[in-house]
Amino acid sequence: MHLMRRRSPAPICLLLSLPLMVLLWLSLQQQGGIAQSAQALLSPTFDNVDELLLHFAWWPRFTIALLAGGGLALAGVLMQQVLRNPLASPTTLGVASGANLALMAVTLLAPGMLAIGSEWIALLGGAAAMGLVFALSWRRGLAPIAVVLAGLVVNLYLGALSTALLLFNHETLAGLLIWGAGSLAQNGWDGVASLAPRLALCGLAAWLLLRPLAVLELDDASAKSLGISLKHLRFAGLGLAVFLTGSVVSVVGIIGFIGLAAPNIVRMAGARTLRARILWSTLLGAVLLATTDLLLQRFSGMVATLIPTGAVSGALGAPLLMWLIPRLKLQGDRPPQASGVVITRHAAPHRLITGLLLALVAAMVVGHLVGQGANGWSIIAPTNWGVIEWRFPRVMAAAASGLMLAIAGTILQRLSANPMASPEVLGISGGCAIALILGIYLLPAPSHALLVAIGALGALATLLVLVVLNRKSGFVPERLLLSGVAISALFDAVRSVLLAGGDPRGQQVIAWLAGSTYYVEVGSALLVGGIAAALALISLPFTRWLDIMPMGAATARSLGIGLNHARLALLLLVALLTACATLVVGPLSFIGLLAPHMARLLGFSRARQHLVGAALIGMLLMVLADWVGRQIMFPYEIPAGLVASLLGGAYFMWGLRRL
Repeated sequence: MHLMRRRSPAPICLLLSLPLMVLLWLSLQQQGGIAQSAQALLSPTFDNVDELLLHFAWWPRFTIALLAGGGLALAGVLMQQVLRNPLASPTTLGVASGANLALMAVTLLAPGMLAIGSEWIALLGGAAAMGLVFALSWRRGLAPIAVVLAGLVVNLYLGALSTALLLFNHETLAGLLIWGAGSLAQNGWDGVASLAPRLALCGLAAWLLLRPLAVLELDDASAKSLGISLKHLRFAGLGLAVFLTGSVVSVVGIIGFIGLAAPNIVRMAGARTLRARILWSTLLGAVLLATTDLLLQRFSGMVATLIPTGAVSGALGAPLLMWLIPRLKLQGDRPPQASGVVITRHAAPHRLITGLLLALVAAMVVGHLVGQGANGWSIIAPTNWGVIEWRFPRVMAAAASGLMLAIAGTILQRLSANPMASPEVLGISGGCAIALILGIYLLPAPSHALLVAIGALGALATLLVLVVLNRKSGFVPERLLLSGVAISALFDAVRSVLLAGGDPRGQQVIAWLAGSTYYVEVGSALLVGGIAAALALISLPFTRWLDIMPMGAATARSLGIGLNHARLALLLLVALLTACATLVVGPLSFIGLLAPHMARLLGFSRARQHLVGAALIGMLLMVLADWVGRQIMFPYEIPAGLVASLLGGAYFMWGLRRL
């Protein structure tokens, strides 16, 4: 142990710097040699185009990569130190997304406010996101896992809001797509001049706070006995981290996971003191981001689109987060208990099911016959096929997707005894969406059936990753949720890479990601409805397993259930349900979370009743979400999946406070 503490992170950092040195040398040779590149940096010849490009584009980009990487790594160290949490970082706590959303909103609604400085707008957005994270995790005493889980959920929710802004203002915000995904492209030294002094001041402030912040490694009682005001110290440390993040985001957009990767690599390399972690993490963060950017520039010519560096760093960082999750030490790790599922039964569940069925029929009638037109609100006749032909596919697709997501969520919640599990939250919808988007972009003309198969494989692969990551810990609910949101972060990175390329299919993909039923035709709606009905009938025979399995492995085996085969069959069914639903309404509707949870709160305790009740609630919620989305901003419309995700995300955050 003594030798381990004395180990220096210098060798590891030097080893990780070698690729940067090689790439830098190759890039400079490609630009005409080290001597010419240095001359272009210091005193460019203004009639030489190559030297001008070096001076005003290449060198500023390289410098901004070093500054942004170092700043995000320093912010990550501060967050991890203040929260005593190795998974804290600007990305995982939602600070970067809050800053990005604030800048997008101000750009659209009050562009004049940008005159006061974009970094201050970003700072306010990041601070608001951090405040929301604290509010969600306050009841848990800001426990490490609660803070990070809240941050990741806030990150997803703010991403949904950004998608909404982008959907309605695609032309205005088209230029922000690449920037929002983390673009380091520069056309002068303005970004460096803006960022460098702020990072220098933050670095000096962090150095002055070294000794007080080191006290946070003690428990609260010991720190208070030394006369330290923990409240003010935490506020100072987190305020500094939020300002660092806001400054970086305002210049280069969201850069994923550098603030998570660098501090953890340095810690595992042997840096034990806060002084060492700040020094080496800042240097390593600069190295990691500059290496990623140079590597991307070197191979970007192989693809026809511009790939943002931030999205690539996020794609590389998400697997790191998944690798860290099983190694995170949590207090109170425990396998799921059956008590998480069983609640008070409703006295008359069949009567309640009848009421839900009548409400669903009424909602579908309203969805078909009531709406706004050129002359305002109107109720059309059922024989008006000209309008019904347009509304029927949307209502049918919304109901079918709600049915499938609700059944998938019910199976997952009962299988894991975790009331916060769902295809969306566990990343299954995100994994399915990654596969579907890749299929759309890479295959020449994929058929509907082929896309369903590809989506099912993506969902199944995600489920396999979840099982591998959580098998040893006994599927602890909080670890399972954290793993799922990490997978969703990977999906966000892939989505950013594809959408930033300027492909004409991007607008349709954005609409699909938001959960629009606009493109569904009558034939497709009937097909989706038939598939949903068939899968719902197939799920009913599994209700016996779903009643018994939450009681524990020993009880299930004693009653003759082969657990491995039962779990595999249920997970396959979940994958297929998720793939079909995601193909219709996108990956982030949260219906798979809401419907089973609301059914449980209504008193559906037995598996069959729970499944039927959740299915009816899921259909009702999606049909209403589709109708509200069509009417609330007529003649514009909000996609049904986006309406459901905004409501469902708020409900999830409310539930997180009670978890």
